[in-house]
Amino acid sequence: MPSPTADIGLIGLAVMGENLVLNMESRGYTVAVYNRTTARVDEFIAGRGKGKKFVGAHSPKEFVASIKRPRKVMMLVKAGQPVDDTIAQIAPLLEPGDILIDGGNTHFPDTTRRMKEANARGLLYVGTGVSGGEEGALKGPSIMPGGDAKAWPEIKPIFQAIAARAKDTSGAEAPCCDWVGPEGAGHFVKMVHNGIEYGDMQLICESYHILKDLCGLTPAELQKVFAKWNTGVLDSYLIEITADIFGYTDPETGKPLVDFILDKAGQKGTGKWTVDAATENGVPLTLIAEAVFARCLSAQKDERTAAAPLLAGPPVQKVSDRDQFVADVEMALYASKIVSYAQGYALMAAQAKESKWELNNGGIALMWRGGCIIRSAFLGKIKAAFDSNPKLVNLLVDPYFAGELGRAQHGWRRAIAAGVTNGIPLPAMASALAYYDGYRTARLPANLLQAQRDYFGAHTYERTDKPRGQFFHTNWTGRGGTTASTTYNA
Repeated sequence: MPSPTADIGLIGLAVMGENLVLNMESRGYTVAVYNRTTARVDEFIAGRGKGKKFVGAHSPKEFVASIKRPRKVMMLVKAGQPVDDTIAQIAPLLEPGDILIDGGNTHFPDTTRRMKEANARGLLYVGTGVSGGEEGALKGPSIMPGGDAKAWPEIKPIFQAIAARAKDTSGAEAPCCDWVGPEGAGHFVKMVHNGIEYGDMQLICESYHILKDLCGLTPAELQKVFAKWNTGVLDSYLIEITADIFGYTDPETGKPLVDFILDKAGQKGTGKWTVDAATENGVPLTLIAEAVFARCLSAQKDERTAAAPLLAGPPVQKVSDRDQFVADVEMALYASKIVSYAQGYALMAAQAKESKWELNNGGIALMWRGGCIIRSAFLGKIKAAFDSNPKLVNLLVDPYFAGELGRAQHGWRRAIAAGVTNGIPLPAMASALAYYDGYRTARLPANLLQAQRDYFGAHTYERTDKPRGQFFHTNWTGRGGTTASTTYNA
């Protein structure tokens, strides 16, 4: 058998896998490639990989034998059972000290489980988020690795060579890839990234809805608005591509393509996972939850179409000052975006505490500054906030962001009020404002809620005139007893 020549191997030659190995090869690495459908390997070697430093393998044994030790095997296959199946096929062929890397969108508890199973075999395991889509994989994605820290020195040169690069707060260029933390931390951070992506996309869609209906802006006019926004505080990949979408003409009709696309959104589950993690940790991830549910509501297209003529709503009144309203919506989108990131970072802090992980919040912001879907200039400010105060409890109370929210809130409130008055749904934008107002309210009406819980379930309450940690129960009707509940919930 010939001596191994590959620096790293990759299993799964779908769009992301193919582009990622081309990226690796362009950085000087020899890459072994394998795919369950082996004809795909031959197509790649004879096509985009022709004449390049690839080793095509037609069996797991041949694939593993072609990789230098310690072997670095990266999987880019569908999350769930396919990952376990691939590991079952490859792991018996590996030796202690070899490294298994899952680069798919895996649910982070699965990564933690697989790492323990790999460790029992003497293998090192890495779960890494990879963001940036097809173009990012080829030209430089954002990479978020976590798992066995002993694997990092081995994979670091490759991962940081292929990652996108962005300027840090000092102005120096740095790779959008660094070690995230143990166990499933890398996949967890990627999951939160995807949740924020859900929120960003929904906020942009709500901005589109309100500008289209209340300003009467055409796709051509919207293209100009979003292109202008992309030169200011909203400078980001998603704003940039939204401008491109509004400017795209359908070849068949000669009209804007966006107007012909069915209003029924899909999702792959990472947004739901993010919301699940928030409920498990007791973190109010309200904006991202609304973004997930907005997709669910959009999927009920037939029900909505049937309900539209039956359910009354207010007549839509066009705004009189279009320029001012466009400026208001810009501020509403910007302020809501700040809230989305604040909630996402609060979730990361809660999960890190629960799992005993040490997450570098500023470093995560830098990893998201380039290559990934939520990349934006705005993330530089987040990195600066955590660099200034690593123990920052919530982005909303950072001096810079608190000031920006104060500056934006008047337009934010006017835009949402106009939407509500005219019957335009703004679930993510309105929930962001409600969270902001709730977070800045020193006394919420939860005192009444606790009284209700104590009334029907004897759940007890604390008093404002007594030390914290003392609990009281009241016999509200005179018919109950004095026994209080500690575990019963209803």
